[in-house]
Amino acid sequence: MSRFKWVAGVFASILLLLFGAGFLLPSQVHVERSALIQAPMEQVFAKVSDFNAWDTWSPWAKLDPDASMEIQGSGLGQTMVWSSDTQEVGAGRQVITELNAPQHLGTHLDFGGQGIADAAFDLDDRQDGTWVTWSLDTDMRAGVPLLMKPLSSYFGLAMDSMIGKDYEQGLQNLKTIVEDAA
Repeated sequence: MSRFKWVAGVFASILLLLFGAGFLLPSQVHVERSALIQAPMEQVFAKVSDFNAWDTWSPWAKLDPDASMEIQGSGLGQTMVWSSDTQEVGAGRQVITELNAPQHLGTHLDFGGQGIADAAFDLDDRQDGTWVTWSLDTDMRAGVPLLMKPLSSYFGLAMDSMIGKDYEQGLQNLKTIVEDAA
């Protein structure tokens, strides 16, 4: 019986240590991917600054073509609300919060109980095309109950690899569509 208590005590200590270490991990997450698109900035910006065009290149649109999507307005304040039965797409709301054509687009995302984030597209005119940078910033602990904050921080460590691959696919889709149209 004493051996069982010792093993249980070691196990509990490891869990407590991991729990506490979760508070020491960074809560801020930044994901960023870039691509060169051989087309003028205006053509690229037209595809990223209007949610009506996103279904042609968005990596999530292809994951669930049956997702419901509602787009309201245009330009600054344009809103996209989506809902999907798939976990990869989920449900949420995105609003255009910054619009500086053709260099910058900023959005605010609300994934309901999954958290909030801010995303941006920054375009830079290059001799051989447009350099597009798609980024996402979030605080993994924002709005999370205290006992879940360490787990959220551990999850934050995987965000770059999880979201990054979707951003890479989206930029590749955008590149193909814009370059084919040019």
